[in-house]
Amino acid sequence: MFLTKQNLTTVRALCVAVVATMGLASCATYKEEFATINSRLDSLDAKVQSAAQSAESANQSAQQANQRLDQIEGRVQALEAAPKRTPRG
Repeated sequence: MFLTKQNLTTVRALCVAVVATMGLASCATYKEEFATINSRLDSLDAKVQSAAQSAESANQSAQQANQRLDQIEGRVQALEAAPKRTPRG
């Protein structure tokens, strides 16, 4: 069977269509992969923000505890320095 000029043109057009379809199909899978990666990044970002807030809260609590310890440190030292009391009885 001989290929005519019209048949060659049709075959070329089909080949171009097949190549273009394959190229677009591969782009679609990359879009899905990028969407999955972006979703994971958003999730990680939320977890990091939550951890940062927890760390800040813990830091504030530690500062308050340190201030309270500083307040009672003088009282403890005064009690330790006080003369010993003799027991009754």
